[in-house]
Amino acid sequence: MDYAASEPGTTAVAPALAIKILIAGGFGVGKTTMVGTISEIRPLHTEELLSERGVGVDDTSGVEAKITTTVALDFGRITIREGLWLYLFGTPGQDRFWFMWDELALGALGAVVLADTRRLQDCFPAVDYFEQRGIPFVVGVNCFDGARRYDPAKVRRALGLVGTIPVVLCDVRERASVKEVLTTLVRYAVEGGQAVSSHLA
Repeated sequence: MDYAASEPGTTAVAPALAIKILIAGGFGVGKTTMVGTISEIRPLHTEELLSERGVGVDDTSGVEAKITTTVALDFGRITIREGLWLYLFGTPGQDRFWFMWDELALGALGAVVLADTRRLQDCFPAVDYFEQRGIPFVVGVNCFDGARRYDPAKVRRALGLVGTIPVVLCDVRERASVKEVLTTLVRYAVEGGQAVSSHLA
């Protein structure tokens, strides 16, 4: 049987590929903002107003001014080159929505665990989740206005990270900063990933 791609003068078309990345972390750490900052399309958000049902359930310590919460996921997309995309999935931050994480994690190349040094303990569950499942991840320390800045080495020790898991200081409101975090993740997770990550715009 003859195939078109085998005929003289015919160029084979590379298959399209989508790389899935999770954006995880505690409640109010900046996951929704990160997806919105870098996405080339209008992000899909599933935010709802905080309600009385969350009183005594959702821990809003340190983020008392926050009035909305992600109840399913945030979704954004970045085109690396023709036929190659990064799909970003922001996870819900509250414990009561953790049942969704296993579904969101299926097929993921890796994850960004966002951390707030004022509430560092809030990212421990996400770190444990990805470590236990062998999913590559980096820690992005979101530098909130007015928060004390810590050296990444100190954050690494505080989190008890093993191996060479990268810790990156970032501002999720700044596109260049988000790009650096994602580039670090791709390079860390994929052998030869530098060729891919260099195309991030």
